[in-house]
Amino acid sequence: MSKRALILIDIQNDYFEDGKWPLDGMQAAAANAARVLAAARAAGELVVHVRHESRDDDAPFFAPGSAGAHIHASVLPQAGEAVVLKHRINAFLDTELKTLLDAADIEQVTLVGAMSHMCIDAAARASADLGYATTVLHDACATHAQEFAGQQIAAEQVHAAFMAALAFAYARVASTEQYLAS
Repeated sequence: MSKRALILIDIQNDYFEDGKWPLDGMQAAAANAARVLAAARAAGELVVHVRHESRDDDAPFFAPGSAGAHIHASVLPQAGEAVVLKHRINAFLDTELKTLLDAADIEQVTLVGAMSHMCIDAAARASADLGYATTVLHDACATHAQEFAGQQIAAEQVHAAFMAALAFAYARVASTEQYLAS
C-alpha cells in the first residue's frame, strides 16, 4: 500500500464561475486536480476529499445543504473514498483527517484545492507540523484577490506569496506536470 495520500480541499461549486464566491483560476486548478486525482486512483493511493460547510445558513458561501457546498463534478468522490466535513479553515482541526491518514500509515500528503491563502495554507502548515512530508501543487490551487490597508492585491500575487511562503519551510511546491512526472 502506498504511503502517500492525495487530499483535495474545498473543490466545491461555490468557488466556480456560477457560484457564490468564484475564485480566479478555479477551473484550471480543478482540471489539474482532476488529473492528479486520476493518477492517485491508478496508483492505489489514499484519496481524501475535504468539504467545507458553514455552520451559518446565511453564510456568503458553502451554506449548509446548498448546491454550492457540494463537491464539484470534476473531482467527485468514488465509492470508498473518504469525505471529510470541516467547519473551520484548517482541515485537520476538529475533523477525522489525521486519524484517516494515520490508520493508512501515510507519510506523504499532496494537497490541491482552494483557497491558496486560507485552507491550503492552513492544511499545509498543519500537515508539516504533524510530521507528514507535504507537497502542494501550485497550479492545482486557486485563490481570490485580497485587500489590505486600502491596497488591492491581485489573486495571482496572493497565490504567489502564499506558495513562496509554503515553499520556504513547510512544503515542496510543484506544478502538476512536475508532480506527475516524478
